[in-house]
Amino acid sequence: MSKAFASQGDLSEKTISFTEVGKDLWAFTAEGDPNTGVIIGDNSVMIVDAQATPRLADMVVEKIRTVTDKPISHVVLTHYHAVRVLGASAYGASQIIMSEAARGMVAERGQEDWDSEFQRFPRLFEGHESIPGLTWPTTTFKGRMTVYLGSRRVDLMHLGRAHTAGDIVAHVPDENVMFTGDIVEYHSACYCGDAHYADWEGTLDAVRRFNVDAIAPGRGDALVGDKMVAAALANTADFVNSTYKSVAKVAVSGGSLKEAMAACRAACDAKFGDYAIYEHCLPFNVARAYDEARGIWHPRIWTAARDLEMWEALQG
Repeated sequence: MSKAFASQGDLSEKTISFTEVGKDLWAFTAEGDPNTGVIIGDNSVMIVDAQATPRLADMVVEKIRTVTDKPISHVVLTHYHAVRVLGASAYGASQIIMSEAARGMVAERGQEDWDSEFQRFPRLFEGHESIPGLTWPTTTFKGRMTVYLGSRRVDLMHLGRAHTAGDIVAHVPDENVMFTGDIVEYHSACYCGDAHYADWEGTLDAVRRFNVDAIAPGRGDALVGDKMVAAALANTADFVNSTYKSVAKVAVSGGSLKEAMAACRAACDAKFGDYAIYEHCLPFNVARAYDEARGIWHPRIWTAARDLEMWEALQG
């Protein structure tokens, strides 16, 4: 291959930040790696997204212990991707919560996604031997559910499909802060390999209507203040729309996947080329947009073999 596949060449450790986005609300971020949210209640702690391995989750716990010694009672998973969920066992939580649609993705493609992402992200899966198996929820819901951490209320909501079919957000009303998972990114490429492009902007609009004071996004820095929140929402929408429209124009006219990739680069490289994991995401984003534009509404399952076939076809 002419260049390293996905993130196989990204082996450098990232600088970790632990940012307070509201009172007793924290965002664990690492230069474009998957983020984890921390919600501290009266007597216990809720985690939002678990990291890829127990090794990485232990780094989150280490940061948590600098601000509280309360036990971790809940792990909320905003969606199913292996890099988000396979570290869940490290928290020792009694409750693991997903949307019903996200659980369906574990059942449908859990092992395939794990194998695929393991191949794509070798650095994130260091210490993978400690992963006990697929992460399954203890609780699922459709639409909305509320969890009380003592007097602190956390509203978990499926506002619409976007990054995946099962995306949820966690909203903490007393501080008006939202943890969005990969529905929103900040100076990081959106991974759209399992996306629902046609729905994503409407889901962003639903987030926007909360007028939140801060967002902990899926990747990138914490967003504190209405200006940063608005900029990230607009930027995420621009990324998704620029990708889909450029690819769809080629797909519906009978052009090839490789031609669609060229069109996407022409539309997106100048605006987003310096974003974290941009080159990693681009082939998967183009492939999914190409499928959706041709009427394949249910994202096809990525496997380790399909990944490489697609990559080799695009290298040419």
